[in-house]
Amino acid sequence: MERQSNQEWLDSVYEKLLAKMKAECQRVGTKIPYTTDKEDGTYHDITDSAMGEHAIGNWTNGFWPGMLWQMYEATGDEIYKTTAVGVEERLDVLLRDSDMVNHDLGFLFLLSSVANYRKTGNREARRRGLLAASLLSSRYNPDGKFIRAWPDSMADIMGRMLGDGDIRGVVIIDCMMNIPLLYWASEETGDPRFKKIAVSHAKTAQQYIVRPDGSCNHIIVFDPDTGEYLNNPGGQGYKQGSSWSRGQSWAVYGFALSYRHTGDQSFLDTAKQCAHYCIANMAVNDWLPLVDYRQPAEPLKYDSTAAMCTACGLLEIAAHVDKEEARFYTEAAYRILRACDGKFANWNPEQDSILTGGTYFYHDPTGDNTEVPIIYADYYFIEAVLRLKGKYLFEW
Repeated sequence: MERQSNQEWLDSVYEKLLAKMKAECQRVGTKIPYTTDKEDGTYHDITDSAMGEHAIGNWTNGFWPGMLWQMYEATGDEIYKTTAVGVEERLDVLLRDSDMVNHDLGFLFLLSSVANYRKTGNREARRRGLLAASLLSSRYNPDGKFIRAWPDSMADIMGRMLGDGDIRGVVIIDCMMNIPLLYWASEETGDPRFKKIAVSHAKTAQQYIVRPDGSCNHIIVFDPDTGEYLNNPGGQGYKQGSSWSRGQSWAVYGFALSYRHTGDQSFLDTAKQCAHYCIANMAVNDWLPLVDYRQPAEPLKYDSTAAMCTACGLLEIAAHVDKEEARFYTEAAYRILRACDGKFANWNPEQDSILTGGTYFYHDPTGDNTEVPIIYADYYFIEAVLRLKGKYLFEW
């Protein structure tokens, strides 16, 4: 790593971020981006993809408005606010068709409607956020004490991962980032039911997803009728029993957020346990995340999205520990951010996306989703930079 202080690097990146995002916001507007077009390198609207109009329900669609609200908080420039509200209004259709959504309502509406309400007090945004929380809580299985991940309509798509598993009993680590929507709803309304569901789900994930060494399963399956634990099939990582790096990042950040909202020390301890596993694996790999921390040496595959979410999780942990311990987690976050900036960043304001290097899943037969720009890498990069600058909006 170059001999430049963290503060110098941060100040330099922040100035580049201001230029990049202003140009990108003007160019992209209320389109909902996911990745850049391979031919022209620009963001197209996700509904123009092969998924068509159904793509409006894609779990990633909150990250663009989330980026815009972060930039509005940092700069006060009205273009970010106006554009974010425009995207939020497009997402409203999801709240009128529950078949289009699954447990990812947190990703979708914390970063759009709830961010809007937290920043502006907009009552329509509050309504959307609370309705999304109600839909999420309706997915709770009281026998298994978990929030169901996927709808029946995804059974064929997810069959490869599940094998003989029953989709009605599927839980995935990703949901640790969705349950803050329920914490917010309890805080906003004074109704404890939302929080109780969130805590119950987090405890289940803590017991069945996180392993003693701090690594994580991606998927676990319960009998939906009895709540009995059945198995842990492989997911988006290398194989069953491996360690998918983005799943690890969901655990680091998700359990830290559950600590923030509950004060339950066990959640902070679990976040640290998962964080130490990530740090140990990235430190020996130039602070870059593999797609799976237990993948073969060849082919070498990275995932910048896992790195950025991990960095945010480390900064969240740092906010809840003493000064000396916070320095450890903050320094690790800096090392990850700077390594990915050096390897994956594109700061040309005339081109879309900040980071390449994002990989959606390990076994990608086409290569179309391996080490490419993915919108949530940019979101978490922006959040981390603005956290360190003291200019970010808490969206979780």
